[in-house]
Amino acid sequence: MNNPAPTSPATGSVDLAEEFLDRSTFATRLRGLLHRHPAISPAVVLVLSVIAFGLLNDRFLRPENLSLITQQVAVVGTLAIAQTLVVLTAGIDLSVGASMILAAMVMAQTAASTGIPPILCLLLGLVAGFAAGGLNGLLVTQLKLPPFIVTLGTLSIFTALTLLYTGGATVRGSELPDPLTLTGVILALGKIRITLGVIIMLVLYVLIALVLNKTAWGRHVYAVGDDKEAARLAGIRVDRVLLSVYLVAGVIVALTAWIQIGRTNAASPNAGVDLNLDSITAVVIGGTSLFGGRGAIWGTLLGALIVGVFRNGLALAKLDVLYQTLAVGILVIVAVAVDQWIRKARP
Repeated sequence: MNNPAPTSPATGSVDLAEEFLDRSTFATRLRGLLHRHPAISPAVVLVLSVIAFGLLNDRFLRPENLSLITQQVAVVGTLAIAQTLVVLTAGIDLSVGASMILAAMVMAQTAASTGIPPILCLLLGLVAGFAAGGLNGLLVTQLKLPPFIVTLGTLSIFTALTLLYTGGATVRGSELPDPLTLTGVILALGKIRITLGVIIMLVLYVLIALVLNKTAWGRHVYAVGDDKEAARLAGIRVDRVLLSVYLVAGVIVALTAWIQIGRTNAASPNAGVDLNLDSITAVVIGGTSLFGGRGAIWGTLLGALIVGVFRNGLALAKLDVLYQTLAVGILVIVAVAVDQWIRKARP
């Protein structure tokens, strides 16, 4: 038996507009769900990918291989945390890879050639990352320049500074003190083998997730990304929030540099040239909107894992590396298309 159409309390007549608005299809309900919980879609993709590659190759689901995937995504996964914070404010940082390499070379060069204690070398690297993020933030907030243009410019600046500082020379692991390569230490949990760098990455995800979801600063980040003018009218100091985001991102980038040194057991000014694009890929596939104001930090981790799973699974299938790149490119386009569809959902 059909429910009667709603009537207007004043006239008793049928309110056709209300009846129309109450109608919802599976697609609109799904879109609303994904709008409220953006990490759901990458989680589904990750689970389906793991099942598919596990069926294609029995070696894929072995603990040793899954451990390798987590180790491989430690650098990109950590760098993507910084990228996520910037993207949530409706910005983008094309310089994260270059600033990471700059911070890594500051750590490595000072430790290898000056005799400065390793802890101070790590602190100098953190200062370099903090300064790089601060420069981006000041240019965006004080000169009102678009983040894309600012970070495109600082990408070249940081790359040039790194080469000038190092002369293009690589610092090998044998020249580095143990604290700088500590993040590459393997921790064995049965057949699962992960590095300290993976642990640091996971701790950062937990910390940033708590900050974004439980603090006023986190709510302000989302508000600024959703609508800067509305946030300003609500009393939020938009420029201060933006600057703080770039500064926090800079520190995370420097921590990523430490993880990178441990991962490769070296520091090279030519390493990780594509990391800026890889970090954006993880953020987009993870469900964070490039238009800002919507996304979950855990989605970024899932996005990084999805890329790692696809690259590893296709490699086990003995497909050329070009097909791996092709698959990642398709994932990015699909993720952006899904984001555009989700954005049409009513809050």
